[in-house]
Amino acid sequence: MKICGIKVTHDAGVALIDDGVLIFSVELEKVRNRERYSRLDDLSQVFDILRQFDVDPRSVDKYVIDGWHRPDRVKPFFGVEVRLPTGPYRRGYLSDDLLHEYNYLTVDFPYVSYSHYAGHVMGGYCSSPFAKAGEDCTVLVWDGAMLPFLYQVSGRDGSVINLGCPFYLLGDAYYSIVQRFKPFDAPIDFPARLGLAGKIMAYTAYGKVDEEIISILDNLYKVITEKAISSREHHGDIDLTENFGLEIMSQFNDAIYSSEFNSHPDFIASWHAFLQKLLISSLSYHLQRQNIKANNFCFVGGCALNIKWNSALRKSGLFHSMWIPPFPNDAGGAIGTACCAMVKHDRRVALDWCTYSGPIVMESASPTNWSTSSCDVRDLARLLHETGDPCVILHGRAELGPRALGNRSIVAPCTSTEMRSRLNDIKQREWYRPIAPVCLQHRAQEIFDPGTPDEFMLYDHVVRPEWASRIPAVTHFDGTARVQTVSAESNPFLFELLTEYEMASGIPVLCNTSANYNGRGFFPDVASAAGWGKVSQIWSAGKLYTCLDTKGSTSGEDKEGSEKIMVKAMSD
Repeated sequence: MKICGIKVTHDAGVALIDDGVLIFSVELEKVRNRERYSRLDDLSQVFDILRQFDVDPRSVDKYVIDGWHRPDRVKPFFGVEVRLPTGPYRRGYLSDDLLHEYNYLTVDFPYVSYSHYAGHVMGGYCSSPFAKAGEDCTVLVWDGAMLPFLYQVSGRDGSVINLGCPFYLLGDAYYSIVQRFKPFDAPIDFPARLGLAGKIMAYTAYGKVDEEIISILDNLYKVITEKAISSREHHGDIDLTENFGLEIMSQFNDAIYSSEFNSHPDFIASWHAFLQKLLISSLSYHLQRQNIKANNFCFVGGCALNIKWNSALRKSGLFHSMWIPPFPNDAGGAIGTACCAMVKHDRRVALDWCTYSGPIVMESASPTNWSTSSCDVRDLARLLHETGDPCVILHGRAELGPRALGNRSIVAPCTSTEMRSRLNDIKQREWYRPIAPVCLQHRAQEIFDPGTPDEFMLYDHVVRPEWASRIPAVTHFDGTARVQTVSAESNPFLFELLTEYEMASGIPVLCNTSANYNGRGFFPDVASAAGWGKVSQIWSAGKLYTCLDTKGSTSGEDKEGSEKIMVKAMSD
């Protein structure tokens, strides 16, 4: 059965599953240098993407559209505006009927739809090793406009049991409450707000966790939630929806705004720690109260991109095994909603998939003022070591989800402290943002703690003291790193590059950041990367492209003084 999953709202995408195998998943932001978090502008784009992968749109057995807040939308379809109803955002969140299906016959093809909640849950579970083994799994979904909910998914048939809501804060609370404090207090519109959580997580390294602040926050949460629940119970209208979460978040904001916190870095670090403590303690209490033994655990929704929370969950001892897909946020919406139909109609619970199932590198004309030469992986590794310069990598098919995992990356040596600020300058990123390392998996435990396999950059690792001075560019200010570990199986090209680089340099680690314009998706071709002009070397398909006009490229000598920027920002 061919199933085409479609997400039309932010982080829009199109995915195709054929007899349980993911053929592709294309996020619209990764097409033609589109903006981050792009929407699907025209339904005809779905057919265009299918044809790019030699799929006749008429051969698709089931079209599935992700549900959303406003289920009635109007979208262009081959020049004609059509009404596009979808399933709701959260149908089934309080029942076991998570896979309730909505059937529609509009435009020129029949389609079905599932709630947004359902797509997150099934996308996470069906991609997990637990589904492949036919094992049950407890799934926590916590997204921006969602209260967190727990579900038990059966490995036998994909049926779902609702386990309820362990606590009462929307995922958006993470950034909305911090927006009172510098440097996050400037007005910012949607969808740019979607990028705030990652920036806040990075900034926590500059503050100290204050237990007194956590105690104040804990008391505020208890008072506000108890009052809100009591009021709704009194009026007989308790309903754990987004409005309930917004009510609690608003009261939390008001209470914090009326308080005095002298140090914004300390408050931000403490707010992060409070939410982490609330997440783990509430989850533990909720499972114990229901006498649930959660051997297998899956975490999905945008909050599952928080590597520090993920690491704390993994260390909590609440679960035997933990899974987070590389697309836990809405970037996996098209895959998730297609998985709902796969479970419902194809009677499959396990998705056969590969991380590198995104768009291919598009062909383009050779860029002017750039030389082209043959360059194998060994030559590329030596070039990185000898020049010390960053290089754009455009290789094979793009990775799924928001993380660059080696196929649409900028890689660079990490042995110089200046490389962090140099790459942040190139990417036009804030001074406090860390640069991620990519490391050979069999060497990771020697360099990082815990250094366990982390193929998708989803956990927090501590750089071991004896290595911190050797790889300073990827050592964050709190001594941590968001590591991607690489094996010969997970990414043969990247494994070979790291192996050759280690032979040349003695270091099995490189810097790895995404190859894209600021605020855009990955570069789709060599011409777009060359037109960007911030990096003077591009490697793709065994060829090295070198800029002959270095005026546009950024060198280590061009960077701003990061220490001066840091001192000024902290004093502000």
